Order: sequence, then structure tokens, then C-alpha cells
Amino acid sequence: MQITRLDHVNVRTTQLEAMIDWYVDVLGLVNGARPDFGFPGAWLYAGDVAVVHLVGVSEDAGAGSEAALKLEHFAMRATDAAGFEARLRERGIDYRKSGIDELDLMAFNIWDPDGNHIHVDFTDAK
Repeated sequence: MQITRLDHVNVRTTQLEAMIDWYVDVLGLVNGARPDFGFPGAWLYAGDVAVVHLVGVSEDAGAGSEAALKLEHFAMRATDAAGFEARLRERGIDYRKSGIDELDLMAFNIWDPDGNHIHVDFTDAK
């Protein structure tokens, strides 16, 4: 057995519609097909892969029964760094840009409406 890639991230939220709108508008994901699990949610796709699974909750969206969320961030690889930066500016999205020269990588650090830290990584930023 060998892990080959991250499949998806599951995020609990009390702001389901706002989160769907943000991931579609800011990250360009597509709200697509999702099985009927008997609770509210959405699957957001990059191409044909549902990379972000949102789960709508009415109570505190913290992870687990008593544990605080320990995930610091999740990251996505993308293309067209200049286009993405323009999208963030057009929408008034706060971001922090950082580079990792050894990896020839530029990361845009952003936060969704629930405050989850996401970075979008580009290797075409130069």
C-alpha cells in the first residue's frame, strides 16, 4: 500500500451557504454531486474530484466531541498565480504571499469565512 495523494478535506460549518459561495467564488471550485447522507452539506470539485466536503451543522463546528481542531491548514496546488492574485484583489480577499525558493513555490495564504487557513501553491509564479 502507498498513499498517492490527498483525496479531500472535510470541513464542518454553521455557515454552509456562505462557505459554498466562498469556495466557488474565490477558489473556483464547482458545487457538484453529493450522496444523500441525511444531513446538509456540499461537495466542491476541482475537475472531477470532490476536494472539499462541507458538512452543515447547527452547533459549534469544532471537530470531534470535545477536541479542538488541530489542523493548521490545508493546501491546494494550482496554476496561474497572477490570475489568482488578481481574483483575490478583485474580491477584496486578504491574503499573505510567501515563497519557498528551494521548492520554486509561491504560496497564497487565505482564510475562508469560518477562519480555516488554506494555502494555494503555485510553481508558475515567477
